Amino acid sequence: MTTYISILRGINVGGKRKILMSDLKVIYQKLGFTKATTYIQSGNVIFQAKKNLSIQEIEEAIKRAIQKEYNYDVPVLVRTTESIKNTMKINPFLKDENIAIERLYLTFLAENISVEKLENIKNIDTGNDRYLIIDKDVFICCSTKYSDSKLTNNFFETKLKVRATTRNWKTITKLVEIISNF
Repeated sequence: MTTYISILRGINVGGKRKILMSDLKVIYQKLGFTKATTYIQSGNVIFQAKKNLSIQEIEEAIKRAIQKEYNYDVPVLVRTTESIKNTMKINPFLKDENIAIERLYLTFLAENISVEKLENIKNIDTGNDRYLIIDKDVFICCSTKYSDSKLTNNFFETKLKVRATTRNWKTITKLVEIISNF
């Protein structure tokens, strides 16, 4: 069995697309995934699955099951535990001791971005907010609040034509901590 993290986009936000975490665990169990563990209400699930499934197959299975159960079209992104641990290690903004952890975010992208698409956003003014894209991860450092930033899910989805979802760095840290005790 391989351990994965799924990150769902847009559930339990502003009272819309509600899914109880206990019900989400049941969905994962029905799919044959084991040890489903949720963290906070935004759809972060750590679970185990057979190695013979691709990440894309896992994402599609979860997405279809949620669609069937709730009639919600919920984007689902899945990462292996090794991938998320590596992502945590390479965050370039962690090297700057003057940056508060509350200002750091990670946007998960569904795919690697082509050079052409990266050129489309290279010169866009993002104010004092900074970002760096490495593979399928966008490391974000906000100058103030994320809610005031241009670097939102919609920004990356629209400009890069890719599915995305964002978590604050405290959530990423907690997910890695849970994985370490899994």
